[in-house]
Amino acid sequence: MKNFRRNILLIAFIAFLSANATSQNKESSVTESDVKVEKKSKKKKKKKKKVKLPNIDLSHWKVTLPVANEEGKPVEISPPEILDFASIEVAKPYMYIDSTKGAIVFHAMPTDSKTRNTKYTRSELREQMVPGENNVNWTFAQGGKLKAKLAMDETTRDSNGKYHRTIVLQIHGRLTNEQRDLIGADDNNAPPILKIYWDKGKIRVKTKVLKNPNATDMALLHEEAWDNDKGFNFEQEVGFRKFTLEVKVSEGKMVVILNGSEFKVYENIHMRRWGVFENYFKAGNYFQSRDEGAYSKVKFYELEVSH
Repeated sequence: MKNFRRNILLIAFIAFLSANATSQNKESSVTESDVKVEKKSKKKKKKKKKVKLPNIDLSHWKVTLPVANEEGKPVEISPPEILDFASIEVAKPYMYIDSTKGAIVFHAMPTDSKTRNTKYTRSELREQMVPGENNVNWTFAQGGKLKAKLAMDETTRDSNGKYHRTIVLQIHGRLTNEQRDLIGADDNNAPPILKIYWDKGKIRVKTKVLKNPNATDMALLHEEAWDNDKGFNFEQEVGFRKFTLEVKVSEGKMVVILNGSEFKVYENIHMRRWGVFENYFKAGNYFQSRDEGAYSKVKFYELEVSH
C-alpha cells in the first residue's frame, strides 16, 4: 500500500514537472515570435527612413532665388557653389532636397526681388554650358534636348478659387555681344522662345511669332519684333502627380512632349527665323502671381540636358 501511494505521488510529481516545462516552452516560443515581429517592424521603419536623392547634376546650372542680395538684385548661385546648395543658408528656404521623395524643391512667392523686365519672382535654374559662364550658349542649328520628371507639390489659389500658375520650363533667347552692340541694346536679353506652364493642373505651352515674317535679320533682334502666340494646352491633366516633359530642338524645329504620348510640333517660318539667336534652358519655379500670401512649390526628380 505504501509503495502504491509512493508511486502515485511520484507519477503526480513527474506530471507536474512535465506540465511546467511545456508551459515554459510555450512562453519561450511566444517570446521568440514577438522578437521576430519586432525585428520586422524595425526593418520596416528603417526602410521608411531610407534617403533618396534626385537624379540631377547641377554642374552646368546656376539658380536665381526670390531673395535680394546687398545690391537689391536677386541672389544667384553658380557652379561650383551650387553643388553644395543644401548647406547654403540663403538657399535653404527656396531650393532644398526632399529626401523622402528624391526631389529638389523649388519654392517661390512674391517678394521685392525681381529680375529685370518682369514683375514676378522665381526659384529657377539657368543652363550654363560652361560652368559659371553666361556667354557660351547654343543655337537651334546646334540643337538641344531636355528631359525632366517633375510635379507640382503645392500651390495657392486666387480670389476666384483657381490655382495660381507657374512656369516650370523655358528656352530663353540671348543676344551675342556683337548683336547687342549692333542694335544698341543695354543688355543681352532676348525673348523666350518657349514657356511651359503648370496651369490649373494642365500643361500649357507658349511660344513666339514674328509680327512681320519678312523682317530683316537686324530688325528681328529687337524684342518688339516678336509677339506671343495663342498658346497650346495638352489634353492630359497632370494635377499634382509626377509627369515628364521633353523638349527637342533642331534647326527650324521645336518639339514638346508630355509623358511620352502627347506631342506639339513647331516647324514654321518663326522657328526658322529664330535661328539667329543663341539660347539656354531654364527649369524650376517662375511663379506667376503677385497675390499676397501666394506661393508654389515645384519638385524636380530628374533633369537632363544634351547638345
